[in-house]
Amino acid sequence: MNREITYFEKAGAVNTDETVRVAVKRAVELGIKHIVVASTTGSTGIKVAEAAKAAEGTDIKVIVATIHYGAREEGKWLFDEDNLKTLEDMGASVFTQTHTLSGVERSFSGKFGGVSRVETIAAVLKSLFGIGFKVAVEITIMAADSGMIPVSDDSEVIAIGGTGAGADVACVIRPGHANSFFDMQIREIIAMPRVK
Repeated sequence: MNREITYFEKAGAVNTDETVRVAVKRAVELGIKHIVVASTTGSTGIKVAEAAKAAEGTDIKVIVATIHYGAREEGKWLFDEDNLKTLEDMGASVFTQTHTLSGVERSFSGKFGGVSRVETIAAVLKSLFGIGFKVAVEITIMAADSGMIPVSDDSEVIAIGGTGAGADVACVIRPGHANSFFDMQIREIIAMPRVK
Protein backbone atom coordinates (compact mmCIF):
# COMPACT_ATOMS: atom_id res chain seq x y z
CA MET A 1 0.00 0.00 0.00
CA ASN A 2 1.34 3.41 -0.93
CA ARG A 3 0.05 6.55 0.78
CA GLU A 4 1.16 10.15 0.70
CA ILE A 5 2.32 11.88 3.86
CA THR A 6 2.31 15.66 4.06
CA TYR A 7 5.49 16.98 5.64
CA PHE A 8 5.81 20.58 6.79
CA GLU A 9 9.16 22.39 6.84
CA LYS A 10 8.40 23.90 10.25
CA ALA A 11 5.97 23.15 13.07
CA GLY A 12 3.18 25.50 14.02
CA ALA A 13 -0.21 27.02 13.34
CA VAL A 14 0.70 28.06 9.79
CA ASN A 15 0.05 24.41 8.85
CA THR A 16 -3.48 24.24 10.26
CA ASP A 17 -5.52 24.55 7.09
CA GLU A 18 -3.51 21.94 5.18
CA THR A 19 -3.48 19.57 8.15
CA VAL A 20 -7.26 19.81 8.45
CA ARG A 21 -7.72 19.33 4.70
CA VAL A 22 -5.60 16.18 4.43
CA ALA A 23 -7.00 14.74 7.67
CA VAL A 24 -10.63 15.04 6.54
CA LYS A 25 -9.71 13.75 3.08
CA ARG A 26 -8.14 10.64 4.63
CA ALA A 27 -11.11 10.13 6.95
CA VAL A 28 -13.39 10.10 3.90
CA GLU A 29 -11.11 7.68 2.01
CA LEU A 30 -11.00 5.23 4.92
CA GLY A 31 -14.61 5.68 6.01
CA ILE A 32 -13.47 6.82 9.45
CA LYS A 33 -16.35 8.31 11.42
CA HIS A 34 -14.51 10.07 14.28
CA ILE A 35 -11.97 12.87 14.20
CA VAL A 36 -10.46 13.90 17.54
CA VAL A 37 -8.84 17.34 17.54
CA ALA A 38 -7.00 19.30 20.22
CA SER A 39 -8.22 22.88 20.50
CA THR A 40 -7.36 25.26 23.33
CA THR A 41 -9.83 28.02 22.42
CA GLY A 42 -12.04 26.19 19.91
CA SER A 43 -10.75 27.86 16.74
CA THR A 44 -9.04 24.75 15.37
CA GLY A 45 -12.02 22.65 16.37
CA ILE A 46 -14.30 24.89 14.28
CA LYS A 47 -12.02 24.51 11.24
CA VAL A 48 -12.20 20.72 11.53
CA ALA A 49 -15.98 20.75 12.06
CA GLU A 50 -16.44 22.98 9.00
CA ALA A 51 -14.25 20.75 6.83
CA ALA A 52 -15.99 17.59 8.02
CA LYS A 53 -19.39 19.12 7.33
CA ALA A 54 -18.26 20.14 3.83
CA ALA A 55 -17.25 16.52 3.07
CA GLU A 56 -20.53 15.56 1.43
CA GLY A 57 -22.03 12.15 1.97
CA THR A 58 -20.21 11.56 5.23
CA ASP A 59 -21.31 11.59 8.84
CA ILE A 60 -17.97 12.31 10.47
CA LYS A 61 -18.26 13.12 14.16
CA VAL A 62 -15.84 15.80 15.39
CA ILE A 63 -14.67 15.50 18.98
CA VAL A 64 -12.83 18.52 20.37
CA ALA A 65 -10.47 17.91 23.28
CA THR A 66 -9.73 21.05 25.27
CA ILE A 67 -7.00 21.92 27.70
CA HIS A 68 -8.18 21.28 31.26
CA TYR A 69 -9.33 23.91 33.72
CA GLY A 70 -6.39 25.40 35.62
CA ALA A 71 -3.80 24.32 33.04
CA ARG A 72 -2.38 27.84 32.82
CA GLU A 73 -4.23 29.72 35.59
CA GLU A 74 -5.93 28.19 38.60
CA GLY A 75 -9.65 27.68 38.05
CA LYS A 76 -9.63 29.16 34.53
CA TRP A 77 -10.72 27.51 31.27
CA LEU A 78 -9.20 28.90 28.08
CA PHE A 79 -11.98 27.76 25.74
CA ASP A 80 -13.93 30.58 24.10
CA GLU A 81 -17.63 30.42 25.02
CA ASP A 82 -18.73 31.68 21.58
CA ASN A 83 -16.66 28.92 19.95
CA LEU A 84 -18.28 26.39 22.28
CA LYS A 85 -21.74 27.44 21.12
CA THR A 86 -20.66 27.37 17.46
CA LEU A 87 -19.25 23.87 17.82
CA GLU A 88 -22.33 22.60 19.63
CA ASP A 89 -24.55 24.12 16.92
CA MET A 90 -22.45 22.28 14.33
CA GLY A 91 -22.98 18.97 16.14
CA ALA A 92 -19.41 18.64 17.40
CA SER A 93 -18.70 17.29 20.89
CA VAL A 94 -16.43 19.24 23.22
CA PHE A 95 -14.85 17.71 26.30
CA THR A 96 -12.28 18.64 28.91
CA GLN A 97 -10.20 16.14 30.82
CA THR A 98 -6.90 15.94 32.69
CA HIS A 99 -4.03 15.35 30.29
CA THR A 100 -3.31 11.65 30.25
CA LEU A 101 0.43 11.96 29.71
CA SER A 102 1.06 14.36 32.59
CA GLY A 103 -1.82 14.80 35.05
CA VAL A 104 -1.01 14.29 38.71
CA GLU A 105 2.44 12.95 37.82
CA ARG A 106 3.55 16.45 36.86
CA SER A 107 2.69 17.70 40.36
CA PHE A 108 4.96 15.07 41.91
CA SER A 109 7.82 15.81 39.50
CA GLY A 110 7.44 19.54 40.10
CA LYS A 111 7.43 19.19 43.87
CA PHE A 112 9.87 16.32 44.47
CA GLY A 113 11.92 16.15 41.28
CA GLY A 114 12.48 13.17 39.05
CA VAL A 115 10.25 12.05 36.25
CA SER A 116 7.48 9.45 36.01
CA ARG A 117 7.05 6.71 33.43
CA VAL A 118 4.04 8.57 32.01
CA GLU A 119 6.04 11.78 31.60
CA THR A 120 8.80 9.72 29.98
CA ILE A 121 6.33 8.45 27.35
CA ALA A 122 5.32 12.06 26.64
CA ALA A 123 8.96 13.18 26.43
CA VAL A 124 9.85 10.39 24.01
CA LEU A 125 6.89 11.17 21.74
CA LYS A 126 7.75 14.90 21.77
CA SER A 127 11.45 14.28 21.15
CA LEU A 128 11.11 11.73 18.35
CA PHE A 129 7.93 12.92 16.62
CA GLY A 130 7.17 16.42 17.95
CA ILE A 131 4.72 18.06 20.32
CA GLY A 132 1.74 17.81 17.97
CA PHE A 133 2.26 14.07 17.66
CA LYS A 134 2.32 13.65 21.45
CA VAL A 135 -0.87 15.71 21.61
CA ALA A 136 -2.58 13.52 18.99
CA VAL A 137 -1.78 10.36 20.95
CA GLU A 138 -2.80 11.95 24.26
CA ILE A 139 -6.18 13.28 23.10
CA THR A 140 -7.02 9.90 21.60
CA ILE A 141 -6.56 8.29 25.02
CA MET A 142 -8.55 11.10 26.65
CA ALA A 143 -11.41 10.69 24.15
CA ALA A 144 -11.42 6.92 24.65
CA ASP A 145 -11.50 7.30 28.45
CA SER A 146 -14.37 9.79 28.14
CA GLY A 147 -16.43 7.38 26.02
CA MET A 148 -16.32 9.79 23.07
CA ILE A 149 -14.91 7.29 20.56
CA PRO A 150 -15.25 3.54 20.02
CA VAL A 151 -12.38 1.35 21.20
CA SER A 152 -11.85 -2.09 19.67
CA ASP A 153 -9.44 -3.93 17.40
CA ASP A 154 -11.28 -2.69 14.32
CA SER A 155 -11.77 0.92 15.49
CA GLU A 156 -9.80 3.71 13.87
CA VAL A 157 -9.93 7.46 14.41
CA ILE A 158 -8.14 10.44 12.95
CA ALA A 159 -6.30 12.42 15.64
CA ILE A 160 -5.16 16.01 15.03
CA GLY A 161 -2.68 17.81 17.28
CA GLY A 162 -0.57 20.92 17.10
CA THR A 163 2.62 22.57 18.27
CA GLY A 164 1.71 25.54 20.42
CA ALA A 165 -1.39 26.57 18.47
CA GLY A 166 -3.34 25.34 15.49
CA ALA A 167 -2.64 21.94 13.93
CA ASP A 168 0.39 20.38 12.29
CA VAL A 169 -0.05 16.64 12.92
CA ALA A 170 -2.71 14.21 11.78
CA CYS A 171 -2.62 10.45 12.07
CA VAL A 172 -4.81 7.38 11.97
CA ILE A 173 -4.90 5.67 15.36
CA ARG A 174 -6.37 2.46 16.70
CA PRO A 175 -7.51 3.92 20.06
CA GLY A 176 -6.86 2.53 23.50
CA HIS A 177 -7.76 3.52 27.03
CA ALA A 178 -5.19 4.76 29.55
CA ASN A 179 -5.29 1.36 31.22
CA SER A 180 -4.73 -0.40 27.88
CA PHE A 181 -2.16 2.02 26.44
CA PHE A 182 -0.19 -0.73 24.72
CA ASP A 183 -3.24 -1.74 22.69
CA MET A 184 -3.02 1.58 20.81
CA GLN A 185 -1.53 1.60 17.33
CA ILE A 186 -0.48 4.50 15.17
CA ARG A 187 -1.55 3.06 11.84
CA GLU A 188 -0.84 5.97 9.51
CA ILE A 189 0.85 9.33 9.62
CA ILE A 190 -1.13 11.77 7.47
CA ALA A 191 0.79 14.98 8.21
CA MET A 192 3.60 16.12 10.45
CA PRO A 193 6.42 18.66 10.62
CA ARG A 194 9.85 17.49 9.44
CA VAL A 195 11.59 19.77 11.91
CA LYS A 196 10.25 19.66 15.44
